[in-house]
Amino acid sequence: MNSTYSLEDLRYLMQRLRDKETGCPWDIQQDFRSITASTIEEAYEVVDAIEYGSKEDVKEELGDLLFQIIFYNQLAEEEGSFGLEDIIHALTAKLIRRHPHVFPQGNLNAKRTTALTEDDIKAQWEAIKAQERQQKKKPSLLDDIPVGLPAITRAVKLQKRATAVNLDWPSAWAVFDKVDEEITELKEAVAAQDACAIEQELGDVLFSVVNLARHLKVQPEGALRAANKKFSVRVEGVHALAKQKDIDLLQASAKVLDDLWRQVKASNL
Repeated sequence: MNSTYSLEDLRYLMQRLRDKETGCPWDIQQDFRSITASTIEEAYEVVDAIEYGSKEDVKEELGDLLFQIIFYNQLAEEEGSFGLEDIIHALTAKLIRRHPHVFPQGNLNAKRTTALTEDDIKAQWEAIKAQERQQKKKPSLLDDIPVGLPAITRAVKLQKRATAVNLDWPSAWAVFDKVDEEITELKEAVAAQDACAIEQELGDVLFSVVNLARHLKVQPEGALRAANKKFSVRVEGVHALAKQKDIDLLQASAKVLDDLWRQVKASNL
């Protein structure tokens, strides 16, 4: 048995799984659409392993994500639309094209001779992507931002794209004011007991907070994951402390619950 399998071994394995006579019945039935949910799930599991797992976990989950790419590649090769070499070529060409400050004149081996500022690189990146949209006959500024992205991720991409046409707040402090304004409007909607307005205004609050995170150079998705983790740890801490003190959380008063929460928080959980 081979002690170190290669990419070609993985491709051969995928071919075997898809073999109509001797392959796996489940794999044989799949198509591009049917495995998209698995692709999304595997991507999230990579993130989860990075956040909470070991390097061994990360390695395993990256392998699972790679398998999704190999699966799509096998489907494409079967229908004769493209192959793995085409994927790699298109990706490499795109990255070279989008990084002229690293690869001058689109030459993979050329060395850069000038240094650009972060703002220059961002402006250059957006200009290149705008040119790509024109070539793909997608003239709309936002046309290529997938609607199926997680809402927070899509909000960040929409806001970043808007900066290309100077539609952005001048500073984080201006966004703070916008957040305050949206919260005031949400309170008014709640006071009016207008369900539709409440949902709309709450969405505006969330969108503004994402904008604030972007201006503070914080990844909102990562910040929220960290907050989720912290909340989970504290809830577990309260549950354990209540059990230790023989307190029934379902029967406890608001004051007792608050006291338990503060104790757990004070312990830096």
